Amino acid sequence: MSANDMALIIHPAGRDEELRLALEDLQLDRYLSAQQLLRATDTNWALRTSRSQVLAVGAADTNAIDSWYAEHPRDPDALMMWARVLTQRVLNAHRGGLSGHELIRAVGVATKACKAAADRWPADPVPYVCFLALAQTDHDERFPHNLLHWTRTRDAMLPPGPWKLLTWVDQRDPGNREAYHRMLQVFHARGRGGLDYAQWVASATPEGSALKVLPLYAYVESYRLRLEHQQTVSVIGFWSGADKAHYARRALYDWFTHVDPYACSLLDLNHLAYGLTATGVGEARNVFEAIGPYVTEAPWMQVATNPHWWQANFLSARRRALGVLGGHR
Repeated sequence: MSANDMALIIHPAGRDEELRLALEDLQLDRYLSAQQLLRATDTNWALRTSRSQVLAVGAADTNAIDSWYAEHPRDPDALMMWARVLTQRVLNAHRGGLSGHELIRAVGVATKACKAAADRWPADPVPYVCFLALAQTDHDERFPHNLLHWTRTRDAMLPPGPWKLLTWVDQRDPGNREAYHRMLQVFHARGRGGLDYAQWVASATPEGSALKVLPLYAYVESYRLRLEHQQTVSVIGFWSGADKAHYARRALYDWFTHVDPYACSLLDLNHLAYGLTATGVGEARNVFEAIGPYVTEAPWMQVATNPHWWQANFLSARRRALGVLGGHR
């Protein structure tokens, strides 16, 4: 069966079957599969970060991690997942409208859990990634929650932000994918600086790094906001700019062609596939082949003029890419 004929699979675990099983157990308030999964992951920091993020999103509305932490309060994995889940609950509540003193209290509780996890296993980057995630709630410089969220760099082109927190993650896991994406989300929450930051990261990161895709995320957010405010008349009108095509090419040639695509983040692959097709760069065939049936809602839903059409838009882009050999560079 060709990739063009495959039914779509939309699942947070993607092709990671062990993660899928752990998520299913969490939904039943059972944590043993997640415990075993994280123990097996050990010090593979990239995998530990990505799997724990997905587990936390799936567990935020359950009691599974609460039970694990209550039963094993000294277990480094339990402490880390407790920090993860509390952080995710804060972000969910913030998106739901929680603000003011109630938000600050919730952030304080989550921060305390992050600190406990960091103290228990100082080498683990994940608690520091959680610190960065919590910085998204601190978006008004007039009323800062924490001065660490508003530090400045020597580069005047870059906005103030939680740079020290990013440095702490980098000291433990250089180039940690989620940490750099969390920084981008901080700037998006503040409504400024995201694109400058993403372009800076892409220019500074080495070949083979998934962070080469970061500008495409920033452009998607910019386009989403234009759609939300009815400021964009067409996809072509926004995505035909030379800058967008430049970063789509760089993500393709400086990242995708250097890595095992089947070990990559599906979100990154879907953003690259969209960027290549929307900008007209083309050459997306191999990217869609790597995606296979594992589509992600982002960016397709974010850039659809009607969110209900996003799967049809993905299928249309995939058909065009798989139906044309080659493309242009």
